[in-house]
This record gives sequence, structure tokens and C-alpha cells, in this order.
Amino acid sequence: MTVAAPPRHTADSAVAAAAELAERFAEESVLRDRERRLPVAEVEALSASGLLAITVPVAYGGPGLGAEVLTEVVRLVATGDPNIAQIPHSHYVYVNALVEQGTEEQKSFLLGEVLAGKRFGNAQSEVKSAHVRDHATTLRADPDRPGGWVLDGEKGYATGAYLAHWIPVLAHQGEGGPLAVAWVEREAPGVTVIDDWDGLGQRTTASGTVRLDGVRVAGDRVTPYHLTFERPQVYGAFAQLLHAAIDAGIARAAVREAAAFVTTRSRPYPDALALYDTGGAAGDPLVVQAFGEVELQVRAAEALLAEAGRAVDRARGGLTAATAAEASLAVAAARAATTAASLESSSRLFEVSGTRSALRGLDLDRHWRNARTHTLHDPAAWKVHHLGRFAIDGTPPPNHGQI
Repeated sequence: MTVAAPPRHTADSAVAAAAELAERFAEESVLRDRERRLPVAEVEALSASGLLAITVPVAYGGPGLGAEVLTEVVRLVATGDPNIAQIPHSHYVYVNALVEQGTEEQKSFLLGEVLAGKRFGNAQSEVKSAHVRDHATTLRADPDRPGGWVLDGEKGYATGAYLAHWIPVLAHQGEGGPLAVAWVEREAPGVTVIDDWDGLGQRTTASGTVRLDGVRVAGDRVTPYHLTFERPQVYGAFAQLLHAAIDAGIARAAVREAAAFVTTRSRPYPDALALYDTGGAAGDPLVVQAFGEVELQVRAAEALLAEAGRAVDRARGGLTAATAAEASLAVAAARAATTAASLESSSRLFEVSGTRSALRGLDLDRHWRNARTHTLHDPAAWKVHHLGRFAIDGTPPPNHGQI
């Protein structure tokens, strides 16, 4: 049976498709969280929608949509279920890595896989390393195949790998050599993906372990990684931007669910009934004030997020050290704002909804657990620090993948 290729989107159709999927994903988000049920069918729907291919350049058969559109797509999907929005995060990042550093043959083949609905995962972080940019995993020359490599190592927090078709693995090319990306098929001999993620939030991202035992990698399935940071780049800003979009989606979902709860299930506080003709909890002036404060914070975060997407697109259109720094700072501001907004909205949800909102069966705490877990990905305090340094004396942010 021939499988139909996913649709090729315009900016408007991509946003519309994301909004439609978000509604669908929200329907059983509580059950998936409560039962830790991986969103296998939902991720397949995401592939079938064509949204995983929207950043493939026009030259390689894709629509070539920019960071601003992708940011809104990810944010919308996250309002339905931020776990599903996080799973393809590395997919988009490694599509970007491939476009920047791949050969024509590599781009033609692997981007063709994306256009056919295939998914990239990631095997990047190492749990036992000294810090996030420290890697022990190494590509060693294959003694049996000239030009080939053998890959050994263990990666953690490998979001997307469990449900991927291809796993880009970050490794040193040769003992102590430069960092490279090895493109490994999910089912290749020696690849083991373990669903052992046990976080308090983002429970269904399958962000587990990838073990690589003597995995053979052809020479034409390796792309350089270190070169990305030897010139001005927005590779890091792009990755951070998508994290911010996930947090913004969590924040908006928390506000919406709190509003639905207050208007349908909350009881008014007696003092509000005595002093005002409220007509219910939703008319309590203190509740309305709290909603207004949270809505203001979430709207500000969403505005900074949208501007950050535009800044990344502007920098790509004319990449210099100055435009790259401006994009990184815009994303840093968005990342700090969405971190605060997601944590605040998911916490104050209970303040405005009252005691019964704490019932375990409602699972309203998933918004806070998701926010608290996902916002730990990179410290927001360092985003603020770099913004402060720039504001004081114009010091640009560092040229690496975390900002």
C-alpha cells in the first residue's frame, strides 16, 4: 500500500493545522499524564500532518518556513499537550543542523526522509558528564571498513529518540577530536533506546537513555558540529526559542483550564457574595484581579516569544555577529519570560480555583509539574545575566548552543 506524503504547508495552513491538532491532543492529555501513556498515535498524527517538514528549505522540496511560524506551531501544540510539543524539539533542531553543515548528498537524502514523514530524535546529553557540553561518546575508525566509523557511548535525556526513525548522535570524531553528528537509524544493530525517564512532569516525552554498542556508521552519515560555533550563528537561539514556545504553551493552557474551572466548578467565597452581586466565583473581584495579573504576564511572554522568532529570522536573513547577538538576546528575554509565566500561571491556577481544584483526579497539577520540569532545561537566571551584561556595557552573549 502506498502511503500518502504529508501535505506541504504555507504559514497560515501550518498554524491552522497546529491549532487543530492541539485541540485533539488536549482531549486525553490528562489520561496520558496520569497513566504515563506515551503519545504514539499522536506523534504519528504529527508526522502525517506535515508539520515536521515545515522548515525543510524550498531547494530540497520543503516549504522553507521560518522560525516565527515554527515557534507559533510549537506553542499551539504545547497548549494541547506540552509533552507532544517537546518530542519533536530535537527533530527541528537537527533539521537545522543538517541544513547548516550537511553535504548536498546528506541533505538530499535525510531531508527527503523528513518530507516523507520520518522523525529525528536526539542522543546528545550525557548523564555522567561534568557539564552539559562535556561528551565522552566517540566515533572511532572502523578497522573493517575504510572511511567508516564505530560508535560507542551512552546518552541520557534523549527526548524524541524512542519514537524516532533516525537518531542524530553527538560524538567526538576520533579520540579527543572535534564534535560531530552521527546519523544513526533507530533500529540499527547496537542501538538500544530505553524508556526510563521518570520525571515529575513532562512524563510522556520518553526522554530516556540511548546506548550505543559498536554501532557502525558510514562515513557519509557524519556531519561536523563544531564548525557551527566557529562563526556567528543562531543555531543555539533557534533551539532555545522552541523551548520557550513550549513553556508559553503550558502557560496559556493553565490559564484556559483555570478559567474553565472557575466558570463551571468553583464556589464563590462568602465575603464576595456579601459585598458584591458576583453571580458566582468567576465574578469575585479578587479572582478577576488574579486572572488579569496572570493574563498580563502570559501575554507579555507570548509577545516576547513572537518577537524572538522574528529576531531569529532577521538574523538568518543577514547573519553577522551583531544580528546573531541580537537574536540570542531576544530569545533569552523570551525564555526568561516564558519560564516565569508558565510557573506563575500553573501555580495561581489553584489560588483562583479553590480547594476542590486540588483533587488528584482532576490532574490540574500537571501544568505546574510540566512547567517546573521543562523550565529546568536551561537556567533562566543565566538568560537574565547575559541580558544584564549587555544592558550595562554591551557585552554580547557567548557563542554557544545554550543561548
